[in-house]
Amino acid sequence: MSEQVQHAGHDHPEPGFFLKYCWSTDHKMIAMQYLFTGMAMAMIGGFLAYVFRMQQGFPNHYVPGFGLVTPGRYNEVVTMHGTIMIFWVAMPVLIAAFGNYLIPLMIGCDDMAFPRINRLSYQIFLLSAIVLLGSFLVKGGAFGGAWTAYPPLSASGAYNLTPIGATLWLLAVALEFVAFLLGGINFTVTVMNSRAPGMKMFDIPILIWMIVLATVIFMASAGPLIAGAVMLLFDQTMATGFYDPVRGGDPLLWQHLFWFFGHPEVYVVLLPAMGIVAEIIAVFARKKLFGYKSMLYSTWGVGILSFVVWAHHQFVAGIDPRMANVFTVTTLLISIPVAELVFLYIATLYGGSIRLDTPMLWALGFLAEFLIGGVTGIFLGSSGTDIYLHDTYFLIAHFHYTFVPIAIISVFAGITFWYPKMFGRMMNETLGKIHFWGTVIPFNVIFIPLFMTGMAGDQRRIYSYAQFAEQSRPALQHLRTTSTIGLLVMLSFQLIFIFNFFWSMRNGKRAEANPWRSTTLEWTVPSPPPHGNFAELPTVYRGPYEYGLPGRADDYWPQNAPN
Repeated sequence: MSEQVQHAGHDHPEPGFFLKYCWSTDHKMIAMQYLFTGMAMAMIGGFLAYVFRMQQGFPNHYVPGFGLVTPGRYNEVVTMHGTIMIFWVAMPVLIAAFGNYLIPLMIGCDDMAFPRINRLSYQIFLLSAIVLLGSFLVKGGAFGGAWTAYPPLSASGAYNLTPIGATLWLLAVALEFVAFLLGGINFTVTVMNSRAPGMKMFDIPILIWMIVLATVIFMASAGPLIAGAVMLLFDQTMATGFYDPVRGGDPLLWQHLFWFFGHPEVYVVLLPAMGIVAEIIAVFARKKLFGYKSMLYSTWGVGILSFVVWAHHQFVAGIDPRMANVFTVTTLLISIPVAELVFLYIATLYGGSIRLDTPMLWALGFLAEFLIGGVTGIFLGSSGTDIYLHDTYFLIAHFHYTFVPIAIISVFAGITFWYPKMFGRMMNETLGKIHFWGTVIPFNVIFIPLFMTGMAGDQRRIYSYAQFAEQSRPALQHLRTTSTIGLLVMLSFQLIFIFNFFWSMRNGKRAEANPWRSTTLEWTVPSPPPHGNFAELPTVYRGPYEYGLPGRADDYWPQNAPN
């Protein structure tokens, strides 16, 4: 396209140590910074899950490595676990890390459109992580009012929620939003203006489309929450009363502003995850993605409908029942394009020459676990059943059956697939498969029992169920203990991944130029790619998924191969 910005001829001398690792504008280094920061935050979030699950599995006992969990501390670790895993793990890894690393490589340019803004976005993100973790050290401890930050808990000193901890939480989220707004602008401009010669809109890999659409959804939905966060900050620090009913405010206003962002946020992280899975399925099924354009239109449909479903989180908050019916319908409607994406993936698998290497196992695991999350979500999307199931452990289990495939399983799929490109080495396949089974099986052991406790009436955010002895809650304790044991097993298997990840950097088998025999442009440059990516900008001749073509010696046809 004539308006495309080309970077051919730019000089890319190798930077020095400080510029390369600490002050880099190279998209690949910034991606690594996001990836390693996200991994570090995931370990912190996993530790917090260990703490509160130990309290649930073995109530009021000493937690090894932490101590006795008090009710106030319990609220803190539950809140910070949710906050970290959503905002400081899923978003930076799925969008910022994979987006930064792959967008220029997969569209055939040398860097992001705005490299310095890209660097600034990571620096602001790192500052936000420091502020969030620093809130553990302030007087009174970290914020403990749940990751949704509902007022008046988030705007008062009640229930051991100090204004300092709540304000630092709010500041950290605001800084992270600034970082991702900058990143979203960069991603969108780069894809629209810096594609390789010959790459038309329908030649863009589906992962890149999904990352761009996710950033557009984020940028469109963040504004109301930012405005709401400013009002919450004023309530915390200036004694205003936007949300406090005692001072004439309305706490439901925050719920509307939060969930108008919060539910599109689900799809902000879902779309890149599904893009990763789509890329892997096409490669390991050796088939063209079934219905590329239908997949793209479904993705747009998900993005549009994500803005009209938010109030299904408020069926028990006193909204007009007539509006509850409207949001029940929109919630069921958004299931249609998401289900279509899954069916298109299954159609791609049908009849393919499937290889069950580790990345493909993770991709298939994503589909299986995410389907459970989707089916159980139908119950919560209906206002009638949600009245009973809302805020129970059924909701917790459903949410994790959607979010763990998004934030954990798809990330492992992406890392194992692009690891040879990132580091020039192959991860150990045996350790990878052990890690896969040691993660997926215990994951189900954790959350299937929670469906049962939730249907039996266990409310979430309860420090101890001993007070419910008259309602036979102790009869459910074996399920809570089973869930906790499942978490301990799952966490222990993550040590295998950490070892495999770092050991393979130096000792893994050297990767071939294109070890998976993929068609997309990132596999046409050395592994790891040099500064500047391409010695000469590629020319694109076809779409990204030409596999299994009859009459060709190879079963794949790279985008840049003229014939």
